[in-house]
Amino acid sequence: MYSIVRKEMLTPAICLMDVAAPRIAAAAQPGQFLIVRVREEGERIPLTICDYDRSQGTVTIVTQIVGASSRMICALEAGKSFPDVVGPLGCPSDFVELPDAELKGRRYLFVAGGLGTAPVYPQAKYLHARGARVEIVVGAKTADQLILRSEMEQVCDRLYVCTDDGSAGFHGLVTEQVKQLLAEGRQYGQAVAIGPMIMMKFVALTLKGSGIPLVVSLNTLMVDGTGMCGGCRITVGGKVRFACVEGPEFDGYAVDFDEALRRQTLYRAQELEADHKCKIGRGR
Repeated sequence: MYSIVRKEMLTPAICLMDVAAPRIAAAAQPGQFLIVRVREEGERIPLTICDYDRSQGTVTIVTQIVGASSRMICALEAGKSFPDVVGPLGCPSDFVELPDAELKGRRYLFVAGGLGTAPVYPQAKYLHARGARVEIVVGAKTADQLILRSEMEQVCDRLYVCTDDGSAGFHGLVTEQVKQLLAEGRQYGQAVAIGPMIMMKFVALTLKGSGIPLVVSLNTLMVDGTGMCGGCRITVGGKVRFACVEGPEFDGYAVDFDEALRRQTLYRAQELEADHKCKIGRGR
């Protein structure tokens, strides 16, 4: 059993949990994910590792209520346990293979949308600690949907906040803020975009032709996390790839985002039915 040692509701629909998992914490790297099950007969839920504390033996996960299983996860309180937590899974971010001397001074631009802020955090933290210059554009629909703002400020050189309604920071989409940064002549050696699929698509279109390499995370496509189900199958550079075992990070300019967007809707009807049963108590 894997105990929940801390729980915090970041918004009414998003919760953060520190989970006791010493072996996973000892091996975790930025970019990786884990899988949890709320109950023995429950489904496998892939969740990006938001943070890890090797000394405390904990990993941090952030979950947004979007369906039955995520609703059950967020209903758990500190002191409760997950019967299964498996990880770390997936490939770490490419930069973990680079020596610290090469990372020092290198300029990174991260673009995080909504829940994508959670997987951006450990990457920015890792790079900032090694002397990289990190700038982060983070977006949400409204100010009350922004998460981890103070934490992000601690791991970057500059944080740009965007909201669709203008209730905090820049009034507009993250892509508009990115365009403004490029227009100001800001230079970056690498860009990383993590968030809703449609956001990553338009970040790729915005940066295309800029000469800035772009990495995106396809973690939202993952289902069982082993490559067996085929749910995360996607075309990258004309080749079929599996996000859970070959990713979740890929070249953002090579991803077929239209295919990825279609794949996200395949089981929407079943997800809605399961969530309805959970709300009325028959999905427990």
